[in-house]
Amino acid sequence: QVQLVESGGGLVQAGGSLRLSCAASGLTFSVYGMGWFRQAPGKEREFVAAIRSSGGSTYYADSVKGRFTISRDNAKKTVYLQMNSLKPEDTAVYYCAASRGIIINTREAYNYWGQGTQVTVSS
Repeated sequence: QVQLVESGGGLVQAGGSLRLSCAASGLTFSVYGMGWFRQAPGKEREFVAAIRSSGGSTYYADSVKGRFTISRDNAKKTVYLQMNSLKPEDTAVYYCAASRGIIINTREAYNYWGQGTQVTVSS
């Protein structure tokens, strides 16, 4: 079965950095667009970043543009999210997801989801 396993979350001070990883199995990783979403307590899950199957195109939410970078390694079946200049408002559970859709910046486009990893940014 399809599994997406996130790692790399943790507690960091404002201004710090974290790198999230998402290892995929049970699917042909190279044909899926991959995305990162996050959900803070009491809020809806929101789009953070996405990358096309080939890695040729990336998309970001305005709130993270210039601070976060999504990348992928198809040989390792892994997608990454490098997060720099972290802010307290970035605190959330971060989820990776896989999509066969054309539009990949909405939750509805995604077929598979990981369990999430907690990111906490202290002020």
